[in-house]
Amino acid sequence: MPVLPGAEPFRQPGGETGVLVCHGFTGSPQSVRPWAEHLAARGLTVSMPLLPGHGTRWQDLQVTRWQDWYATVERELRELSDQCERVFLCGLSMGGALVLRLAALHGDAVAGVVAVNPLNKLHGLLPKALPAARFLVRSSPGVIDDIAKKGASETGYDRVPLHAAHSLRQFLARVDTELPQVTQPLLVLHSRVDHVVSPLDSARILGRVSSQDVTETVLEDSYHVATLDHDAERIFTATDDFIDRLTVPADGSEQRTSEQRKGARARGGA
Repeated sequence: MPVLPGAEPFRQPGGETGVLVCHGFTGSPQSVRPWAEHLAARGLTVSMPLLPGHGTRWQDLQVTRWQDWYATVERELRELSDQCERVFLCGLSMGGALVLRLAALHGDAVAGVVAVNPLNKLHGLLPKALPAARFLVRSSPGVIDDIAKKGASETGYDRVPLHAAHSLRQFLARVDTELPQVTQPLLVLHSRVDHVVSPLDSARILGRVSSQDVTETVLEDSYHVATLDHDAERIFTATDDFIDRLTVPADGSEQRTSEQRKGARARGGA
């Protein structure tokens, strides 16, 4: 099947700092493309894969499992690690869960994690029925396009394949047990109003990780797909500052925050 317009993966070589950007369940790289392109424009080496079963039709996702999605991001991390001195991980929704597992299992290979509205658990009655329901019903209504900004839209599926949803539920239970192994610096940005992922998920993640360097930011003007919403620029700036703070330049000079860079440009500097 052809890939939906805008759902293509994105890779751009850059400097010694690499960033892996991961989209969410039933979504596509389109939902995080502005984030990835912003980071690439800064001269970072960026990889934004298309997860198996995504970006085409929901029936293709039905035959994939969490092991397929995780294997893809793990491979991208290894490739970035071979190319770069340090690698940061960024993820939206299920992408947040994927990068948290990478951080838990790959330790020093990960310099830091940025998670936007990260998914930790499927809430409600339907997830509990998935073990049986997936054999009776193929799909349920989709969860894309939870965006407050008028005119913004997400490229993804209007149906959720239940076999894949069951696998996602199994994956999230596994990640939850692994969260105490996450020790890297962590930035979590979550929307106050999110119709897809409960704010309880971010609270659960923050309460279980072992990271000592943790920052939590509440996004007031966006729904679930905040990377396409009113708070997108705030997410990009926060990611810039997070990476800058944790990246030691080879010449030992002081890193500048995004605000300092803006000031320098306004004065005619670099």
